[in-house]
Amino acid sequence: MERMKLPFTCQAPDIDESRLAGEPAPALVERLAWEKALAVAKNHPDSLIIGADEVAVVDDHILTKPGGHERAAQQLRLVSGRVVRFLTGVCLLNSRTGDRQLDTVIVEVAFRQLTGAEIERYLEADKPYASAGSFKAEAGGITLVRRISSDDDTSLLGLPLISLQEMLRNEGYEIP
Repeated sequence: MERMKLPFTCQAPDIDESRLAGEPAPALVERLAWEKALAVAKNHPDSLIIGADEVAVVDDHILTKPGGHERAAQQLRLVSGRVVRFLTGVCLLNSRTGDRQLDTVIVEVAFRQLTGAEIERYLEADKPYASAGSFKAEAGGITLVRRISSDDDTSLLGLPLISLQEMLRNEGYEIP
């Protein structure tokens, strides 16, 4: 939001981020983005509310926030030498009208073949335990990568700004 020079406030929603049985990754991130926006909208009845959520997918395996060192190391061993799809769901909710817009942005990240020592050094430096797939592109995680491919790589930082600016324009918000 700062990059678009727009005023905003942040509020962490208190929702259960658990995956529903059999829920595919795109549905999961869109549902959580929507639920996060709804939770925040309760305190902001006349606002544009943004909710977002991200997961990483390798093969058909969904990687969420690891929560700790061992699970993060496990996730990074799994993605080593592979292409991972990071899916970010974004929701723009107009809390006055109830109108909502949803989108899922996909970024493909090709990871280098990682050694155990590289994984440990990265985890010690970045502690990416609250990041999907144990990957923080905005920090040292970029050193783990061979290639990034997307129409909107800002979504790797948690908020797809290209998609979001289109949604804001749909709501009549003027952006330079």
